[in-house]
Amino acid sequence: MPPLRTLLAVPVSLAALALASFGSQATAKPPTDALLPLLVPGGKGRAAALLVREESGARYTRTGRAISRTDRFRAGSITKTFVATVVLQLAAEHRLSLADTVEQHLPGLVRGAGNDGRALTLRSLLTHTSGLYDFTQDTEGAVPVTALQAVRIALTHPPADRGRFSYSNTNYVLLGLVVQRATGHSYATETERRIIAPLGLTGTSFPGSRTSLPSPHGRAYAADGTDVTDLDPRVAGAAGELVTTLADLDRFYAALLGGELLPPRRLREMLDTRAARGSYGMGLFPEKLPCGTTVWGHNGRIAGSYVRTAATVDGRRVLTFRVNTTAIADPRLEPALLAAEFCPRTP
Repeated sequence: MPPLRTLLAVPVSLAALALASFGSQATAKPPTDALLPLLVPGGKGRAAALLVREESGARYTRTGRAISRTDRFRAGSITKTFVATVVLQLAAEHRLSLADTVEQHLPGLVRGAGNDGRALTLRSLLTHTSGLYDFTQDTEGAVPVTALQAVRIALTHPPADRGRFSYSNTNYVLLGLVVQRATGHSYATETERRIIAPLGLTGTSFPGSRTSLPSPHGRAYAADGTDVTDLDPRVAGAAGELVTTLADLDRFYAALLGGELLPPRRLREMLDTRAARGSYGMGLFPEKLPCGTTVWGHNGRIAGSYVRTAATVDGRRVLTFRVNTTAIADPRLEPALLAAEFCPRTP
């Protein structure tokens, strides 16, 4: 799913109004904690939670009892940061090059309707500048498909302008196939070996086709209130399959931006947004807040779950929040919450 791009002046005003509405009691707790309840759409069982990780410790907040700190949940497109990290690790090991064409790794696969894998590089997949059609526009994120089926759906459509940023889940499905071709193992196996196990992310997994969430977990709701806790993760595959926890996401982004997972050169490449003209790096995107601070991270939306992680560029402060439904109540609240957390506050 594409990163939210909203004007920040409105959310900042909204944040101020939201905090004021909480009255004098709100001054006793961080502004993010006061904003959190506003993220939750109306409806029975809807809830939100956030976990902030910083050098002094962790801060956890939730709304209601429908969410717990240790819950497993679906992280949607945050999966892309994990997959991009694996690809960049393989590049650092000289097992592939970002300048390689898709054709070199997946010969004959990307052809049709004006699409041509011989003209597309792995870098263009990572930065969403390939022009490939997003297969989920046809499946609406509700139809389980294999990776090859997802690619074939995309290839029935002509590409967008190659070289311009156009967010497409198809890019990361293809990267999952590239990882398998380069290593002989699935992207899930490589991610578990390279990231999940070394960092001790005990609540993080790739469920494959398993429709149930591992315990403990709460319930997940579609926008219309339907319970969608059970879901076939093949609706997203390498573009959004991941199941994880708040603490694991905070740990992962802290480690990634802190230099634990990539050599300095590859981390700089990951944060380089020039190819996407400032919109996206490789599995990460920046958001500049009104105070001038830029945070890095990703969001994830899949049926029954919306998640957002943002961190300082050094990984020393990380915030992850989630709601147990497909979208937050008002998307303008997201940049407001980030500003409340990462912008300096005057006494």
